Amino acid sequence: MKKLLAVTIAAVMMTGLLAGCGAGETAAQDTTTEAPEETTAQENADAAQEDSEQADASAEGRTFTVGFDAEFPPYGYMDENGEYTGFDLELAAEVCSRNGWTLVKQPIDWDAKDMELSSGSIDCIWNGFTMNGREDQYTFTVPYVDNSQVFVVKADSGITSPADLSGKIVGVQKDSSALSALEGDAADLSATFAELTQFADYNTGFLNLDAGAVDAIAVDIGVADYQLESRGDGFVILDEKLATEQYGIGFKLGNTELKDQVEATLLEMAEDGTFMEIAKKYGLEDSVCLGK
Repeated sequence: MKKLLAVTIAAVMMTGLLAGCGAGETAAQDTTTEAPEETTAQENADAAQEDSEQADASAEGRTFTVGFDAEFPPYGYMDENGEYTGFDLELAAEVCSRNGWTLVKQPIDWDAKDMELSSGSIDCIWNGFTMNGREDQYTFTVPYVDNSQVFVVKADSGITSPADLSGKIVGVQKDSSALSALEGDAADLSATFAELTQFADYNTGFLNLDAGAVDAIAVDIGVADYQLESRGDGFVILDEKLATEQYGIGFKLGNTELKDQVEATLLEMAEDGTFMEIAKKYGLEDSVCLGK
């Protein structure tokens, strides 16, 4: 009898152990299969967020934040009333008006523009932004301005060509197209300079040129024309150009939805004459290329 009872108890215990092992294996299996489900759920959430951002890109009532150099006239600058204005900012304001958007004018340090764009602090870089050579880094609109890089010197300097800059101090804006040209295709020319110095902005550059701290500055021709008109006849632009290029509006790479909406509105403005009207206001009618 005792033997029978012992055998019975042992059988019951064995059954319990087997049941426990089976439950453990099932639980482990369940835990393992949940991870892919969670991953799939996260992927779906990310995809939904991306779709939502694309849908919001051209939605009426959105905020459109333009990053610009506040000391880059006539494209972007502060006027005598303390308001940010300029050719690019007026274009952006008209684009926003036609789409029912709210424009935010966000001045930025030009050498920090990539960080501002990638972080989402701004929607685009719209301020005399050279697109040539950068096509793989941004999503650009079609070009809207034909631009040249030129040298500006004092009228009484005796400098008449880039060759005369040998042994001279030349200034340029940080992270600018002029700097890229002088470090790239025109590197042989810049190697003849006594020094190539960099400024945060071109207002500082012109102040240094006026004071004799530099002998020349390399600058966009639109900026040069504006500065010469406002500063009198003490400066001249050398006839020989440093480089030629085009401006576009730069969006974060892949942001085609917003780019397409802005571009379509600009083309409408070119078609109805508004684009050229704004260009003439800033003396840029000979430089713009959109719609021509």
